[in-house]
Amino acid sequence: MKFLKVKNVPTVHWSSDRPLNFKPKILTLFYLVMGLIIFGFGESLLIHSMIGLSPWLVLAEGMAINFNWTIGFATFVSSFVVLLIWLPLKQRPGVGTILNIIIIAGTIDLSLYLFNFSTNSYLINLMVGSLGILLVGLGSGIYLTANLGPGPRDGLMTGLQRVTQYPIAWVRVSIEVSVVFVGWILGGTVGVGTLLFAFGIGPAVAYGLYLVVKVNKKV
Repeated sequence: MKFLKVKNVPTVHWSSDRPLNFKPKILTLFYLVMGLIIFGFGESLLIHSMIGLSPWLVLAEGMAINFNWTIGFATFVSSFVVLLIWLPLKQRPGVGTILNIIIIAGTIDLSLYLFNFSTNSYLINLMVGSLGILLVGLGSGIYLTANLGPGPRDGLMTGLQRVTQYPIAWVRVSIEVSVVFVGWILGGTVGVGTLLFAFGIGPAVAYGLYLVVKVNKKV
């Protein structure tokens, strides 16, 4: 259980020396893109599982239902809107921020188009959803160590925290609860998977970072 002791994003040999690096190394970009693809695929497994979605996917699904969009495109739109909110918060996006919006949204739609992991077995669906959460954590651990700028939602969190001076935990919880509520009102799926994500994503990201450090030491 050593991974639960992880307190920060580690610096590894492929990490960029600064977030606002618009000419990163190829290896840094490779790990960034790989992490985002794994993240997006993990999110898609939650959709396939039909047991409840992560907070931002609840919103994306609600938007998709009401505007006749794909969930991936709704994810892209919501991420872009969040990025616009960065402007008054004086947040600065990096390469990772932009690729985060494009790759995760694209991976979600591609996975939903190519695969169908849904079954009539609740137990199997629960396992699929749990695997999705683990993959989101692993993908986060990989792309965060690239250090090429936060994702739109992370930037919103840190920006609001700086402006309001409220504790980061309260800011994040307020954002997630608000997003789930709006998404649910729009028709998004809230269920056991939503709760599993809420309680499991923290340890999953910590484990992802722990694995990245282990791999980095062996390279």
